[in-house]
This record gives sequence, C-alpha cells and structure tokens, in this order.
Amino acid sequence: MLKVRDISEATVQLHQLEGSGDVVLDMSGLEGLDTAGAYLLQKLRLNTEAAGAAFDFVNLKPDHAALIDRVSAAMPKPEPVRAARLGATDLLERLGRMVAGAGLFLLELVAMLGLFLARLGYLLRHPSEFRVTALVHHCDQVGWKAVPIVALMGFLIGVVLAFQGSVQLRQFGAEIFVVDLIAISILRELGILLTAIIVAGRTASSFTAAIGSMKMREEIDAMRTLAIDPATALFVPRILALLITLPILGAIANVMGLFGGAMMAWIELGISPGMFLTRLLEDTSVDHVLVGFVKAPVFAMIIGVIGCHAGMQVGGNAESLGAQTSAAVVRAIFMVIVADALFSVFFAIMGI
Repeated sequence: MLKVRDISEATVQLHQLEGSGDVVLDMSGLEGLDTAGAYLLQKLRLNTEAAGAAFDFVNLKPDHAALIDRVSAAMPKPEPVRAARLGATDLLERLGRMVAGAGLFLLELVAMLGLFLARLGYLLRHPSEFRVTALVHHCDQVGWKAVPIVALMGFLIGVVLAFQGSVQLRQFGAEIFVVDLIAISILRELGILLTAIIVAGRTASSFTAAIGSMKMREEIDAMRTLAIDPATALFVPRILALLITLPILGAIANVMGLFGGAMMAWIELGISPGMFLTRLLEDTSVDHVLVGFVKAPVFAMIIGVIGCHAGMQVGGNAESLGAQTSAAVVRAIFMVIVADALFSVFFAIMGI
C-alpha cells in the first residue's frame, strides 16, 4: 500500500534510491495508491531524471498509471528563466511597454475622474442622498488634522527663504528685496506646492489604505449587493473634502510662511514688521495670490483621484495593499509636481 496513512516508511525507502543511478521500480506488489503516493513516485522520477539517470515503472496497473499521470499533469511547472538581453530591440520593447503602461494608467485616472464628476452631478440633482457626515469626517481627517504640520512647514520655509535671501542680497545692498522674494516664492509656488506634497503623503496613502482594506475584506462587493454605489459612498466625500480643505491649508501655509519670513527679516536684516507689511502690500500683486489658489483645486483632484484609484487596484492580500499604498504616494507627488510645472509654463506664456 502506498497511501497517505502509511507513506512515511515508503518515503524513507524511496529517498534512498535518489542518486543511485538508473531506477526501475517493480509495481506488481502495489495494492493501493492515492494522490499522496502518486506525488511521491512522480517526485522521485523527476529527481532521478534531473540527476541524468533513467527511471521507469514495470508491472504498473493501468489505474495506478492513470493516477500518476494525472498527478504529474497537476504538478506546478517551473517557469523558464530567460536570460537578460540588452539589445537595442529589447530596450525599445521595454520603453514601449512603459509608455503603453503609462498611457493606460492615465486613461484609468481619467475614467476615475469622470466617475467622480458623474456621481457628483447625480448628488447635486439628488441632494438628499449626499452623505454630509462622511464629508465632515473626511474634512476633519484631511484638513483639520493636517493644520499643525502644514503651518510648521510654511513657517520654516519662510524662515529659510528669508535667511538665504538675506545672505545673497546683502552683497548687493538690496536687502529690502527679500520681501519680494519671500512673497512671490511663497504665494505663487512654494506655499501651495509643498502643502499639496504633504497632503499627498498623508491623504493619498490614507485613501488607498482605507478603500483597499475594504476591497480586501469584500466590503465593496457587499455594498454593491446592498445597492450602495461605492463611488457615491467612498469616492465623492473623500475627493470633495480635499477640494474644500486644500485651498484652506494652502492659505494657512502662505500666512505662516510670510510670518516666518517677516520674523527672520526683522532678526537678520532689521526690516521691521511694519516695513515688511508695507512693502508686501505695495509691491506684491494680487495675481501671485490668485495663481497659487488656482492650483489648489487641481492638486486636490489629482491627489484624491490617484488615492481612490489605487485603493480599487488592491488585490486580496496585504502585500498588494502595501504596494498600492506606496505607489499612490509616489504617483500623487509626481503628478502634483508635473501639474505645477505645467501651470508655471502656462502662466509664463500668458504673462501672469
């Protein structure tokens, strides 16, 4: 008998045959065989043939041979190892696959954006179905709890700009222009950009982890079974919370950046707060403020869409959740920087 309950002794005896050259097994005395025994025999055959020796059965009953063949067909086949090639054709193929993958990813983001806009339009027509509690909760998570780190970041950026600017401008006797440097840099670029990067690190990962965990536990499938639209319940409150709170966080970063710059200009250059404020109001155009705030909704949309999209790509294991969470943060920050660069080129062309 070669079955799972009495296979231990046979295992020891069969392992002793490995490495002993050609093997021929007489199976005339085999009365019973199950899948465990067939797996053991097939593994012995593979190991013997891998060592370069011959292996064969004699006097094997037809039903036993059929079982061994069935087990052999079900055994996993190792994937062939392909040698790395570095030819020009292979490099072009890799580049083409990367470009095609990036294009497919952008199409998926556009589809997610369209889904959000469609559901938002539906909720505007049916306001009774809007989840106000979820929106307030996400505004608290995304906005209020991010205020300390955003305020600290803005303050320190203002301090650094004032200190570094004073070192360079003092050489030309143009210390007063440090006010313009701080105002334009923070109001136009750094305030909203660094705020968006911080929010992308906090929020994109949070959205991906929350939605991905629900997808792993099949809660999203349960929502569909209960006739609850996941886009309406999960995507709209999160992205809308970002659209509301990111401009507010950008304004906080701007105020704290100007405050930090004014304090350092007073300490380092002797520019009093009154002089700083006067110079700020006289020489800083409102266009710089508007340019910064125009970017905020776009950055919020990018972060929210990427975070929700990555959450829906999570598979059924924790490894997939971790990979998508990391990818969401990297993609969100990268897309925010790309969008900021495009905005800079556009405003430069328009002369704003």
